[in-house]
Amino acid sequence: MKKTSLGVFAIIIIAFVAYFFIYPADFKANFKAKTLPGTINQTIKAWNNEVDGEIISQDGFESISQRIKFGDSSQIYTWQFKTLDDSTTTVTVNIKDENHSFMNRLKKPFEDIPLKKQSSKTINAFYDYLNDHIDEFRVYYDGEDELKSTYCAYVPVKGKQSDKAKGMMQNYTMLASVMSNHNVELNGPPFVEVTYWDIEKDSINFNFCFPIVRSEKLPNHELIKYKRIFAKQSLKATYNGNYITSDRAWYLLLKKAKDENKPVDLTPIEYFYNNPNFGGDALRWKAEIYMPLKEQKLEKS
Repeated sequence: MKKTSLGVFAIIIIAFVAYFFIYPADFKANFKAKTLPGTINQTIKAWNNEVDGEIISQDGFESISQRIKFGDSSQIYTWQFKTLDDSTTTVTVNIKDENHSFMNRLKKPFEDIPLKKQSSKTINAFYDYLNDHIDEFRVYYDGEDELKSTYCAYVPVKGKQSDKAKGMMQNYTMLASVMSNHNVELNGPPFVEVTYWDIEKDSINFNFCFPIVRSEKLPNHELIKYKRIFAKQSLKATYNGNYITSDRAWYLLLKKAKDENKPVDLTPIEYFYNNPNFGGDALRWKAEIYMPLKEQKLEKS
């Protein structure tokens, strides 16, 4: 009898400690989103600028932690993502009040804590924000295709993933002007060649390129370089939408690479077929996105 009582007491103590000090949330919410985790990750970071928020950490595309301030309350939102299929993700949000967590958990079994109402309102606001963004683009998977070889004039750019379009626009007029003034023949639509992608820091190095016909009299310019991009087998997607968020196609290609067990290099190449300066319905803008397959090394016999 005494051992049984001690066992029950131990279970109660363990449950108490787990509930008040280990369980990750004062409030927990779940919803489904018609997109992939990478897009949700980027949307949270954009939405973070709409609220008094701060990104604390992230674990690839699987989770991201965010601190949001509400008056004298500082709350941690930990977003976790689980992919269901090519277009659906289950989102779990664990919310913890950094200043009043113990009292929230003490009151929660007996009454509706204010955190619940506030958190529900906040998550609903993000859900609407996310769905508005999802409506602004389309991505279609085209399968494996060959990225054609081309010679190009390019400008190297470094920056945040979300600033890619800005880097393109800053150099478009200069590249176009120099090529035109020296009668350089263009050989296709402009494109971006990503040379480095830091997923954790959302930073990229890329070359903004104009395909050209190679000649012996290419103009010398302090910012412009020249190179040949060689043909590569790649996974390909077609993107329709504002080029600011064309990287949404990268996440579909990474998922397909995993599903099909095809290792890829994190160096996507994007061809742009419309000039944003002409405006119009962004859903009619087209980009072709390639994610190069890793070259398979032949084993020596």
